[in-house]
Amino acid sequence: MCSGQPHPDEGHPPPLEAVPVPWKSTVSCKNHRESSVGEETQGEEGPAATQLDVSRLRSSSMEIREKGSEFLKEELHKAQKELKLKDEECERLSKVREQLERELEELTASLFEEAHKMVREANMKQAASEKQLKEARGKIDMLQAEVTALKTLVITSTPASPNRELHPQLLSPAKAGPRKGHLRHKSTSSSLCPAVCPAAGHILAQDKEGKEVDTTLFAEFQAWRESPTLDKTSPFLERVYREDVSPCLDFTMQELSALVRAAVEDNTLTIEPVASQTLPTVKVAAVEYGSTNTCALSGLSRTCRHRIRLGDSESHYYISPSSRARITAVCNFFTYIRYIQQGLVRQDAEPMFWEITRLRKEMSLAKLGFFPQEA
Repeated sequence: MCSGQPHPDEGHPPPLEAVPVPWKSTVSCKNHRESSVGEETQGEEGPAATQLDVSRLRSSSMEIREKGSEFLKEELHKAQKELKLKDEECERLSKVREQLERELEELTASLFEEAHKMVREANMKQAASEKQLKEARGKIDMLQAEVTALKTLVITSTPASPNRELHPQLLSPAKAGPRKGHLRHKSTSSSLCPAVCPAAGHILAQDKEGKEVDTTLFAEFQAWRESPTLDKTSPFLERVYREDVSPCLDFTMQELSALVRAAVEDNTLTIEPVASQTLPTVKVAAVEYGSTNTCALSGLSRTCRHRIRLGDSESHYYISPSSRARITAVCNFFTYIRYIQQGLVRQDAEPMFWEITRLRKEMSLAKLGFFPQEA
């Protein structure tokens, strides 16, 4: 029986099974019957060569697999390392972004707070400026009124044009009489006696009343005049307060009296004439005052033709002619010493002292109940 493969007993190695050899075609026994002896010899050497080739292929395949595996492992390691670096970079950038957002929020809050603070300060400054403007306008009006009064009552008189209001000895004996309060707030025509002018041929009557300077009072005044101030601790003003100002402003209604005294000292008291129409009443010390028939300071039933206002308050208090004369006398005294303090009075010490003495005399007469009659 003919076979295409040699038997094992002929010395040939066993055949390789399950190893495909695509470039070698296997022929059947029928195809090898007519082969020559040379061809049978070549057929016997073919399986050994095939086995060698397969071994080489297996070895090269293993090498390729190992190299490929190593290459892939290196690439994987590189990729993992790069991915780790990317993650660290992303985490760092995320922290930077969070820090920037936090700083931005803090900056925004700080800017808003600063803006609110600036707006609040601007509003406060505006309110203060408006208040100062209002006070300045009030002071300007007051100074203009004082300048007008200075022009009317010229402090420094001259022989050619004496000031009879400041020198009562020049008045007529029939008209001189006891002076009843300072007449500064009345019109010039009604406050002054009939004109006594040397140019008109009238003879000026001399007042025979004598006067003498009190050395103690004059020394206190000279010490105050060296550095004029409204401080009540100075001996000069302390004496005037004790002897004249406080008694003159000591009314029955103590609470309102204290307010009036403070307003006079601050130069914020206003005296207004009462209009003909009825004005709203004002309550003082839980008692209703303020009608034109009741004085708010004394509480007595008197015809009130004037009312006072304290500072910027809208409340008005009706006062009798006697109360008005006492307040006016004190106001005239404070007006004069303010002129001295501001350097508006340019006289020697003795004429200034006698003018202050005259104003103190006006306060004394007013607190004793003497006041000018109104038409």
